[in-house]
Amino acid sequence: MVFRHTKRPGFWLGFIDFFTAGLFFVWYMPRGLQAELETILGHRVRPYWQVYLLGIPDLFLYPLVWMARIAEELKVKAEELGLPGPHTSWKHMFWWNVLGCLCFGPMIATKRFFDTLNRVEEELNRRGEAAAGADVCQK
Repeated sequence: MVFRHTKRPGFWLGFIDFFTAGLFFVWYMPRGLQAELETILGHRVRPYWQVYLLGIPDLFLYPLVWMARIAEELKVKAEELGLPGPHTSWKHMFWWNVLGCLCFGPMIATKRFFDTLNRVEEELNRRGEAAAGADVCQK
């Protein structure tokens, strides 16, 4: 798998997602982002539509923790690749979404997440390692 979407505008994706109450990523994740995350992280990731449904009873705490965990794994991957920071992280994703929800917090958290994701994908494309990790997700 060669990563073609290495310039995702994280702030605007977060903006759209915030104002659609999370439904935007229910639509957006299966259109390539899910497979890219699985390839980069090296394991299957629960589909976001399931995460969204599980979040309804607990006021969307589950999707927040789910995304924060992915952000932490992505940070570890960026550090393994030797990419300079700042990176996304569990704390960054969680606290910007919780404490910053009255202003632009979710957009800032999503921007940092996609900035890190874009840099990881660019580095994997540069190294040619994207194709090597693609077979992990086929199982």
